Amino acid sequence: MAKNPNKIKEPLFDRVFYIVTGIILFLLLIVILYPMWFVLMASFSDAQYVNNGTILLYPMGFTLLGYERTIGNMDIWVGYGNTILYTVGGTAIGTFCTVVAGYALSRKDLPGHSIIMKLFVFTMYFQGGMVPFYIIINQLGLMNTRFLMIIVSCITVYNIILVRSYFVNSLPVDLFEAASIDGCSNARFIFQIALPLSKAIIAVIALYVAVSYWNSYFYPMIFLSDSSKFPLQLWLRQLLLVANMNTADSGTDPAAAQQLATMASVMKYSTIVVSTIPIICVYPFIQKYFVQGVMIGSIKG
Repeated sequence: MAKNPNKIKEPLFDRVFYIVTGIILFLLLIVILYPMWFVLMASFSDAQYVNNGTILLYPMGFTLLGYERTIGNMDIWVGYGNTILYTVGGTAIGTFCTVVAGYALSRKDLPGHSIIMKLFVFTMYFQGGMVPFYIIINQLGLMNTRFLMIIVSCITVYNIILVRSYFVNSLPVDLFEAASIDGCSNARFIFQIALPLSKAIIAVIALYVAVSYWNSYFYPMIFLSDSSKFPLQLWLRQLLLVANMNTADSGTDPAAAQQLATMASVMKYSTIVVSTIPIICVYPFIQKYFVQGVMIGSIKG
């Protein structure tokens, strides 16, 4: 077959660059994916093979003991219910407030919008610390409440800046002017025009907030004392601490110590898998909006 004489020959430097870049990206992919694959394989493997470090690519001594113990623990299901409540409530409130605040700060006719934005950014670098925050929460009567777990971290300045940049660069001012001529108010414009045109950034903010809530354990550990309100991550932490503590305290009985060590090892990996599956299942549904929402507005012109 004759070669196309009009085809532009790719320079040697470009071909070398693409090959080297492809190799580097492939190695990075392995570095990122292999720990996840190892955790999954270890969760189905016998503890002795996990502890010996003989597992590499596939499970050895296939067992479901870790999942049976983890799923059979009712505290895990209590944690799941609390985490779903905190995640859904916090994501809904956080996404709504973040989008509305970002839109308001993107409007140049908002009095003092520049000063307000500077104050927001100031809080990113200078904070009062955990002790004053704890005192405020205590004086407000929000200690050990589910409401606090929903609102405690639903809004971040970074997300507000992201939404503000999106509206500044992607929502034409002429659109609001045309709508205002027809008698459209600010509230009606944001709910009937701005929000429907901002699905990408809303999906990104919702993902950021949901992931932070799903993985959160520090604030619940500080502000919750009632175990019935513990989220999943805190229960998993308690589960592993208790297993390791029992292993250390088994003392004179070598058989019991070995059994507890085995149980702690298999539960460690199964609990990681159990806690990450739901958020992984959600990601593919909003993945198509993710890149668009993060990158949009990054190119001006």
